[in-house]
Parts: sequence; C-alpha cells; structure tokens
Amino acid sequence: MMALTRVPGIGLPGLRLLLEQAGSATVIYEHRRHIRDVMPELHPRAVEGISLMDTLMGRAEEEYRFASQSRIRCLGFYDDDYPARLRECSDAPILLYFRGTADLNARRVVSMVGTRKITPYGRDLCARFVADLRALSPDTLVVSGLAYGVDIHCHRAALAQGLPTVGVLAHGMDQIYPRMHRTDAVKMLEQGGLLTEFMSQTNADKKNFVQRNRIVAGMSDATIVVESARKGGSLITAGIAGAYDRDVFAFPGRVGDAYSEGCNNLIRTNRAELLTNAEDFLQSMGWETDAARQKQLAQGVQQDLFPSLSAEERVVVDALRGSEGMQMNVLTVRTGISIGQLSSLLFGLEMQGVVRTLSGGVYRLI
Repeated sequence: MMALTRVPGIGLPGLRLLLEQAGSATVIYEHRRHIRDVMPELHPRAVEGISLMDTLMGRAEEEYRFASQSRIRCLGFYDDDYPARLRECSDAPILLYFRGTADLNARRVVSMVGTRKITPYGRDLCARFVADLRALSPDTLVVSGLAYGVDIHCHRAALAQGLPTVGVLAHGMDQIYPRMHRTDAVKMLEQGGLLTEFMSQTNADKKNFVQRNRIVAGMSDATIVVESARKGGSLITAGIAGAYDRDVFAFPGRVGDAYSEGCNNLIRTNRAELLTNAEDFLQSMGWETDAARQKQLAQGVQQDLFPSLSAEERVVVDALRGSEGMQMNVLTVRTGISIGQLSSLLFGLEMQGVVRTLSGGVYRLI
C-alpha cells in the first residue's frame, strides 16, 4: 500500500478506483507488469506508473521499518480503524499514519479551526466551548491541525478537560511543526494522537497544509471556525467541510474586528451556522446530552411496538438497539445485509419514524 501511494500518474480518485476494482494493493502489485489483466481500460500513464512499483518498494520498506520502530500504525483505506467518515470522501487518502490512543471512529468527532493570530476573545471561546463540551458530551473527539493560534489552543483546552484530541499534520511523523508545540504533541500521544497521510522525510511545505485540511474536515461530523480573518486556511477547511455535506459552524465576532471578519462572512452568506455555546451546538447536531440520551435509551424502542416490521427490518432494529448509532458500513457487517438492501430498509424505517439519520451518515433508533 505504501508503494502504491507513490505511483506516478494516478491521483487519489484513481488509486481508490484501482483498489476497488483490484480488491487489494497486493493484487495490484502481483499484476504490476500486466495490470491490464485487472483493469483493461487503465490509462497508459497509470499502466507505466504501476510497472515501476519495484523501484518504489525500497522506500516503502524503509517507511515500514520507521513506522514499526516509532509505534506508528499504518491505516489502509479498508481497515476497520481507518476513519469511516473520511472514507466517504472522494479524495480520501488510501493510507494514513497514526500514532496515539484515540478512536478515530469515535461516536462524535468535532474539528475546531481558525486563525494563527488568535486574540484573547478567541482563546476564551476555545476554553469555554471545550469545557462545556466536556460536561455535555464527554465522549467527543476534538480534531485540529496543531498549528499556531486557534489550533493549538483547542488542543490544549481538550487536554486540560480530559477530552481526546488528534492533530492532523502537514508533514511526516519524523518531525513536529511548529517545534514549540512538541510538548503538547507528546501529551496528545497519550490523550488523542497525531495523524498524517505523509511519509517521514516530508517537510511542512505550504501546499501540504491545504491538502491536510481535507482530512481535518472529512474525518469530523462538524467543523467549527473559532476566529478567522477575511482570508485564511480555516475558511478553506470550512469550504471543504461544506462540500463534503458536513455541518459548519462559526462563532460571530464584533463588527470591524479583523479576526472575526471571516466568521461573520461565513454566517452572513449562510455557509456556516451561528454558534454561541456548546449546548446550542449539540442541539443543532441532534446530539442530546448524555443524561437525556440515557433516559431515551432506558425507554428504548420496543420491538413489539412495531408489529408491522418485516423480518429484515427487525434485524436492523435489533442491531441498532442499545447503541448510540451506527454508520451504514458498520451495520452491513453486523447484519449481513448488503449495502443496497440496507439503504432501502433504513429509508423505510426512517419513514416509519423508527430510525433517525444523524451527521456523518450515522443511523440511530428514535
């Protein structure tokens, strides 16, 4: 898989299609000299690139040794630990490198981004929002980019509140940028982690930060912009999140404040929902507080209240019972029902008022 990510002439969508049709990176490598046996219509540039995989294996083996020695997990696109929300995105990486303890498929994942020139107002927003989030939804994973300003303050607020927090890097795992955040990054390894699509020896080049932003947006249920000037990387992340059909929120700021202009514009143009506190955020997301949810679970959805359910619908209800919700790819594994049939069953259950769809493609009993 590592060697495949370095094949020239194939973009991420092409690599994903190639994997889907071949079934695995191993099959591609085994047919590297005769790849058209697997994909007859493959573009000549891709055929030539795949034929060079032998020359790429040395670098891949070097990276594998580094990952093993550094306790870095290599998450392939179809691995269970790969972020399922990110897998839904057309330009998702086919391989990620992760070091840490966090569940990248946590029930609730929120990304918080913003300007590198954070103001006292922004620092206060980070601290208060994360503290309230911890009180209302203690199983939330906080994601950001470990950069100066809003990013690092969100990470630090999560660490202080005992919430897991993951930093998505724009470089390889053999370095930390900026260096002054190394202490925070070490703490995050025990209470969250570090994630990247880049091999070691990859520097923090400007283009990598833009590329990194899609992972921040794609692995999260919602993206929150804390502070932003009229232009900035956080607005790119918000735009990507919107394109992925994820929820986008922004804290408003005072008219005329340079580092609130971006947030105010997002709200004014309906590209983000106005956010004032964690309670409103949970309500907008359809996430009840733990106490309310536990009460709801205690009441449950009794199967005998739905005598009209088909046998297949009952299988789906049983799989969802007692859980906080599941994505379709998890449900299909639990139930043994194909994705196509499962989609139809879930739609019918939703129309009957039995299940509800949440952000990130999660289905839950009402």
